[in-house]
Amino acid sequence: MKMLIYGGRVIDPATNMDTICDVYIEDGCIAEMGNNLSAKLTDADIQKIDATGKIVAPGLVDMHCHLREPGQEYKEDIKSGTRAAAKGGFTSVACMPNTVPPIDNAALVTFVRSKAAETASVNVFPIGAVSKGQKGEELAEIGDMKDAGAVAISDDGKPVSSPVLMRRALEYANMFNCLVISHCEDMSLVAEGSMNEGAVATRLGLKGIPCAAEEVQVARDIIIAGEMGARLHLAHLSTAGSIEILRQAKAKGISVTAETCPHYFTLTDEAVDGFDTNAKMNPPLRSAQDVEAIIEGLADGTIDAIATDHAPHHVDEKDVEFAAASNGIIGLETALSLGITYLVKTNRISLMKLIELMSKNPSDILGIGKGSIAKGQAADLVVFDMETPYTVKAEDFASKSKNSPYIGHTLYGKVAYTVVNGKPVVVNGELV
Repeated sequence: MKMLIYGGRVIDPATNMDTICDVYIEDGCIAEMGNNLSAKLTDADIQKIDATGKIVAPGLVDMHCHLREPGQEYKEDIKSGTRAAAKGGFTSVACMPNTVPPIDNAALVTFVRSKAAETASVNVFPIGAVSKGQKGEELAEIGDMKDAGAVAISDDGKPVSSPVLMRRALEYANMFNCLVISHCEDMSLVAEGSMNEGAVATRLGLKGIPCAAEEVQVARDIIIAGEMGARLHLAHLSTAGSIEILRQAKAKGISVTAETCPHYFTLTDEAVDGFDTNAKMNPPLRSAQDVEAIIEGLADGTIDAIATDHAPHHVDEKDVEFAAASNGIIGLETALSLGITYLVKTNRISLMKLIELMSKNPSDILGIGKGSIAKGQAADLVVFDMETPYTVKAEDFASKSKNSPYIGHTLYGKVAYTVVNGKPVVVNGELV
């Protein structure tokens, strides 16, 4: 397939490009970039996309999502989850291993890759478990999973509570140049909490989760990684204390990276008011001071990436009393728009920086070779409109699940086209 995307503002953090130009795609790759390519490329079989007034950027890379397959396909599966990803402008996703059964061996990594090859709309990169069965007792076969195609290991959904096991995981993974992604949570401090500890929890009569529940484990894992000289990535950071610990670790030269999620820079625990279970997540929504610290961490480079932590749940798992509701929200279809609306439009970060946080950086952290529009690269692109507002509607979601606190919100940054390996999968905002 030959394709010409013309007239758009092309932004590519990998090459520091920010200019209006045309992008020509052939055989799934970026073949040429320049001005007025339409005049030179006259083949009748070239598909042309008018991107005038729109942004053309590298396809987004989500390094943390839950596709639920195998075992929980009633919530989401690889087909529906990657359709949601494409609609949100993502061309590559890394899926967490807390499935049923957990992805803790080479056979299950191979299963995910094979199923993705059959049904996925975007590139899928499996993440294997740290421990067998995610029980936190015995290391999974990290080397075998890496050889089968796992891009990282994590017990996400559960913390690695044992510091000895975390130390061994970092030591062993380092032998295979395999990234360890830590879900930082001290369960003894979480106890029976269901939302952020503070005034809102007190008013609602809900048991709170202190910021220390995250921060204690952030500090522990950074100390262990520093001692081992191993790579560590911290998932879904949510507190000001975590950001400060991370900032100090980076200043010391420790090899640690981190992500946050759109809900942690757009919402506070006030969103739980009325016992809205679509605002229940793990870690929980925090205070306004924490939100400000997250934004500052994104702006100054302390936080390396924005991930969605897309966590689909069936309505029956959310339509219950707050403490009993499942944690998590869907995020693939709103992440880009939330970044544009709450970070770029408010002048907290540049559009170039946002794209870097959502494409180049997560790709670099995972080592998957995405996040660029350079000549010769795979043609993974997103075209979106920054200026026209739209309203988030449940019926528009491609995900099987609808558990989003942003339904009814007005946002900017609607995706017009998503191109994966030179093939359009979203055209004029609709899935092909």
